Amino acid sequence: MAETTGEGSATKAKAAPASRPFSGFERMVAWRYLRSRRKEAFISVIAGFSFIGIMLGVATLIIVMAVMNGFRTELISRILGINGHMIVQPIDGPLNNYAELAERFSQVPGVRLAIPLVEGQTLASGKDGAGTGALVRGIRADDLTKLKTVSDHITSGDLTGFAAGTGVAIGARMAEQLGISAGDTITLVSPEGDVTPLGVNPRVKSYPVSAIFEIGMSEYDASIIYMPLEEAQLYFNADGLVQSIELFVDNPDAVDQLRQPIEAAAERQIYVTDWRQRNRTFFSALEVERNVMFMILTLIVLVAALNIISGLIMLVKDKGSDIAILRTMGATSGSIMRIFFMTGAAIGTVGTIAGVLLGVVVCLNVESIRQFFSWLSGQTLFDPELYFLSQLPADMNFGETMSIVIMALLLSFLATIFPAWRASKLDPVQALRYE
Repeated sequence: MAETTGEGSATKAKAAPASRPFSGFERMVAWRYLRSRRKEAFISVIAGFSFIGIMLGVATLIIVMAVMNGFRTELISRILGINGHMIVQPIDGPLNNYAELAERFSQVPGVRLAIPLVEGQTLASGKDGAGTGALVRGIRADDLTKLKTVSDHITSGDLTGFAAGTGVAIGARMAEQLGISAGDTITLVSPEGDVTPLGVNPRVKSYPVSAIFEIGMSEYDASIIYMPLEEAQLYFNADGLVQSIELFVDNPDAVDQLRQPIEAAAERQIYVTDWRQRNRTFFSALEVERNVMFMILTLIVLVAALNIISGLIMLVKDKGSDIAILRTMGATSGSIMRIFFMTGAAIGTVGTIAGVLLGVVVCLNVESIRQFFSWLSGQTLFDPELYFLSQLPADMNFGETMSIVIMALLLSFLATIFPAWRASKLDPVQALRYE
């Protein structure tokens, strides 16, 4: 009798699973519960939908955040590539010593370029009579050459005529709208013309188009005309004067640190504004939209995590007899909880990894995908006229991507806690009775 009891104890000890957390036994049982069987097909379908939901949610978050980051980066680079980071305007009188001031500003550490500027609104028309509004910017030829955003993106003609003081440079979209090519003539009409006894007559003058540039931002390509500074001063009745001096700095985010040195270098009363003040509403709207989109798209991952809860609860009810057998074999409630936790966490983990891979692939090929769907639908997706950029950008941020991954994993793990806890608290006797 003692021998029999000893043999039974030995058998029971041999059959009892290891108590070490996340042991091979627990991983094996969790993997078996993930495998599809005919009678558990519905549970497997729910698990599959949970996996797809998490994968698509993570991928969508990564893609949307990358596109919005790229959109903001491209806009900033193009806006700041053609507009100064800091704009200096006079307070105590006309800006007639602009050449001297520009030279002094250029000597300030952190300032790489100082450009005197004359601006004015005109009506531009081509040879076929088509017209459009335009912003004429009078600038020195050397400064335009240093403005790489323009000088490095000349698509037709060159800046020879501009340097000679006779030609102008216009954007590619304006040239397309007016039917103008390099070497043609563009006519400009300004309301601030000559004063006569009968009033002010609009000033009408034609200029040869020496160069056509394409920055890649449709708003600028369709509206800006660069004119030699001296000619712009004559055209806008500002002989010997400029309206402002635009400063381009090495670090646009550190403009506050340059205010005092620039004011000291001016040696006169000036008013200084920076790119953040001039574009505050625009970039604030982008930031709000980005944060709202992140919160909305997070709901996709949350819904997929709720599917994990429902699938695991159904799995726990279906596996009641298995849980009772494991408990009678010596498995602890903690072991049962870890088994079902790993079952649910595996869905979330694999879905997150698949979502990251899908998101990275789409981000790397987002422009090709846009062109494919544009060709497939026969419509222009991401119209440059509406979104300012000629291409769909995507800029993945490592820290942001990691926060998406951590958020998805955290939601998935939290979703498994309640069903796993329910499984660990299941009474083996009642489970066998109802089975």
